[in-house]
Amino acid sequence: MKLPRHIAIIMDGNGRWASKRNLPRVAGHKIGADSVRAVIKACLEKEIEILTLFAFSTENWERPKEEVNYLIGHLFIRALEDEIDELHKNGIQLLVIGDIQRLDAKLRQKILDAEKLTANNSKLKLVIALSYSGRWDITQAVRSLCFEIETGKISAEDITDKMVHDHICLHDLPEPDLLIRTSGEQRISNFMLWQLAYTELYFTDTLWPDFRKKALFEALDVYEGRCRRFGKC
Repeated sequence: MKLPRHIAIIMDGNGRWASKRNLPRVAGHKIGADSVRAVIKACLEKEIEILTLFAFSTENWERPKEEVNYLIGHLFIRALEDEIDELHKNGIQLLVIGDIQRLDAKLRQKILDAEKLTANNSKLKLVIALSYSGRWDITQAVRSLCFEIETGKISAEDITDKMVHDHICLHDLPEPDLLIRTSGEQRISNFMLWQLAYTELYFTDTLWPDFRKKALFEALDVYEGRCRRFGKC
């Protein structure tokens, strides 16, 4: 079976899942965490190299304060506290990308500690995009290049596609082969705009809390039937 090396997922539909059941939105996020565990386990089973999850976007900061506080101040911190030892035991390396300076100092420290603990693991790279957006990613790359111009390290004429790429998040990893978005929406919502240039896109009506191993394998079956030409023919 032809498998992707790198899967990226926009985990959408937690709020709608909860609303359909007359539950608060945070209930959808809580059950959505079970889907995260299931998908990680399925990726280990299939020996996927990299799994990137869009957990919280820069736009999500504009959501109701109660929901943001639950996600940032409770769910993510609890996940690091409760799950990191299990991730480490299973050989998973944790990486976090995004504008983490916007996060609480306690959460930033837990992220750094978790990344350090799992740094040498190699069974699966689990990338969490937190306080992240594709436009932010490109902007911070441009700022880095502008600084190099200001300090005389390079000139504007030196800048190439590869130089921009080398300042983008995850520049040292293979770009996503497959992007999955749940909940029926068919857009990429400011996620990994640079990295998704030739990624295969897969959209499913399944809401994220209902997306488990079977749903992931269905996406992999569709991916197997795709012909990736990268614009060469």
